[in-house]
Formats: sequence, structure tokens, C-alpha cells
Amino acid sequence: MADRAPRVLVAHPSSDLYGSDLQLVESVRALVGAGWTVTVTLPADGPLTPPLTAAGARVVALPVPVLRKALLRPRGALTLVRDVLRSVVPCWRLLRSTRPDAVYVNTVTVPSWLPLARALGVPALVHVHEAESDLPRWQAWVLNAPLLLATSVVVNSNAARDALLGALPRLGARTTVVHNGVPGPPAEPRVEPRGTGPATLVLVGRLAPRKGSDVAVEATALLRARGLDVDLELHGTVFPGYEWFEDELRERAARPDLAGHVRLAGYTSPTWPVLDRADVVLVPSRAEPFGNVAVEGQLARRPVVASAVQGLREIVTDRRTGRSVPPGDPTALADAVEELLRDPDSAAALADAGRDSAVARFGIGQYQESIVARVAAVAGRRRR
Repeated sequence: MADRAPRVLVAHPSSDLYGSDLQLVESVRALVGAGWTVTVTLPADGPLTPPLTAAGARVVALPVPVLRKALLRPRGALTLVRDVLRSVVPCWRLLRSTRPDAVYVNTVTVPSWLPLARALGVPALVHVHEAESDLPRWQAWVLNAPLLLATSVVVNSNAARDALLGALPRLGARTTVVHNGVPGPPAEPRVEPRGTGPATLVLVGRLAPRKGSDVAVEATALLRARGLDVDLELHGTVFPGYEWFEDELRERAARPDLAGHVRLAGYTSPTWPVLDRADVVLVPSRAEPFGNVAVEGQLARRPVVASAVQGLREIVTDRRTGRSVPPGDPTALADAVEELLRDPDSAAALADAGRDSAVARFGIGQYQESIVARVAAVAGRRRR
């Protein structure tokens, strides 16, 4: 066994291309580059499949239950148990045919793989991208309890670690913080003096209450009421079941005070051209375990205004690497944006400082080295 290339089976709950999805691509690229044979299982083919294939992975579409908040209720729990039982046989077959040295479960929302890996004696690493600190204690325990079967746990921020250990203190000894690594833009970002047209505010991310899309819309209305000529671009889509939220955003954007000045652009990839035309990048999340978009905004050399919440506080330091405002507060968000627009020299200085910080702290090289080392440490037990 020691003479062949090491193998890892990666389980991921989404076929989209957002923060944790893009982070998975970097993990796969690192493992393949280090000589690993990587198989990734997704619930279905989607936008994530081509980047994973290009990174060197074999991708297998295998529907498995994904743990959502709605399933952390009595009726939802019955649905979850039924779906888990249905997925056991195909998951078992994939594990047996792949014969991995390690299983890499990306996020806590695909719990089926951990008991199966344990049953087959395959060590498992779970990469946690969640920080659900607002759940009732019993729900937080149910969500994270499968991690007790993991050999090792990686979390993407200190905030995520605190939330996890608040639910399961026993995981402390096997939990490591590895901040996300975010690749920079394909070309050196340029900052040019803004013209005479409207200032462009950009928010990239899921259309969801926790991402604060509605906060950005209301802040834009406040700015326009103050006489500032600003437009807002929202780049993202909703999770299934949250279509009502998009309807509310569209209804609010169509009112006279905002009509024509808020654009719901849908899913956008790549996002660098979007960030390149932004005057200010907004990250008004109500909860955010890390916040890749905040780092991308910094790497694009744009001033970032982010909520002072969870992992975003580890990225943006107020008035040093961006502006940090209370979550869920459109007035505070509008105040910070107005200050930046009225003082372009200060905005440029914050953008430069933010970029320097992002390059130093969230480089893709150090992230990839850390992930390979963690997976190798887990697999080493089996290969020995």
C-alpha cells in the first residue's frame, strides 16, 4: 500500500461555485499537486464539476442527504433518517471501490460519510466551514455530533472553532484552525480616479438573510436619500426554498426611491471583473464563518465595508484594513460607505492596507500546504 499514490475520497454537499465550493477546488488542486489520487463526490453535476476536473479530480455524482436547519426538527429528522438510509448502499459501494486512505468531508452538512468511514476503518477529516452560534444548544449538538467520529477536524476561523467547541468541547484536541486561502486576481488590480457617474457598490454572495442582502439594499436607499449617486449590484442566487427572499428584494428595489439603481445580476463567475468596477465592496453578513468575498475585495484593492461578526472580524480591522460595522444595521453601513465616497484618499489608503494584509495572511500557498499536511497526517495512520 505504501508504494502506490495515496488516495482520498472527498465528499461535498453542493455543486455550486460559492465560498466553500471554491475553497474545495483549492484543496483538491493542492492534494493532486502533492501526488494524491482524488475522487470527489457531489450531489449532482453542476458548475463545480469542471473546475474540480480541471484541478485533476475524478468527480462522481452521488445524491446524499444534506443537513439543513429545516431537518433539525422532528418531522425533518424523519426525512433525514430516511434519506440517509437510502444513501448508505451507494456510498458504501463508492468507498469500497475507491479504497481511499482518507475521507475528506467538506462541511458538517454531509454526515453520512463519517459512520461509513468508521465502519470500514478509514480515517476521516472534516473541514468545517460553518459557525452556527445562534442555534439552540440541542440543535447545535445534533448538527455537530457526527464530528465525534472524525479523526481530525479543520475549521476555517477562530469563530468557527469557538462555535464548534461551544457545542462539543470534546473536539478541542483534534481541531485545528486553517484560515481559507484565497487566490488573487489574474492581473495586478488598478485603481483609477472615479468618473462622474454613479458610485458602484457590489455585494457578491448568496441572496440570503444571513448574507445581509436586504441590509445592503436599505443602505443604498439611505445613501440616495442623502443625495449620493450610488448604484448597488447584487451578484448571487438563492438557496432552494428562499425564493421568497429574492421576491422581497425585487419588490423593495422597484420602489420609487431605488427604481433603476439596484441590479440583481444572478450568479456571476468569475467575479474579478465585478470587483474591479466596484467603488466599495460590501459584506454585510449577519453571520459569516470566514468571508472569502471580503478577502477577494481586499485583493482587488477595493475598500471593503464588512459586518463586525464572526470570521469577518478576523479579516477586516476597522479603519486599518477596511471598515467594520454592526451587523444588520443599514444606517451604520450607509455611514461607512458615505465616509469612503466623500474621502477618496482615505478609501485608497484602506484599500492598499487591506490588500497587503490579505496577501500576507490568506495566501493560497500556505493554505494548500496546511491542508495537504492535515490530510497526510490523517491518512498516515491507515497507510502505516
